[in-house]
Amino acid sequence: MLPRKRTLTIPEPEFQALVQEALDGLPDEYAKLITNVAVVVEEEPPPEVLADLEMEADEDLLGLYQGLSLDKESFFQAGGQLPAKISIYRGPILRLCRTKKEVVQEVRDTVVHEIGHHFGFDDDEMPY
Repeated sequence: MLPRKRTLTIPEPEFQALVQEALDGLPDEYAKLITNVAVVVEEEPPPEVLADLEMEADEDLLGLYQGLSLDKESFFQAGGQLPAKISIYRGPILRLCRTKKEVVQEVRDTVVHEIGHHFGFDDDEMPY
């Protein structure tokens, strides 16, 4: 199935700036705990990610946290662990939102949600 058509257009550099604004808006005590987390903007989630998550064709994935959450990290773990990564998916967010104001809010919510996973929260424990 082809992705739903996007009705709102925000250039990639501007979208990346929105993600950076969301990160810059974090309280200092949280921001310093994500210094080793890569946050990237990707156009769409890879098909293998959607398959791994068993997502339906009509579902949109807005963001993804990959890595070991802080509550699972340990000094005694074997080395070679990849750093944590948060992917924010531009296409699905733009398809979901109708206005730039909605995009700004959704980017912020998605960034905070994925950071929540870094702190060890499950989806059902998130505040929204």
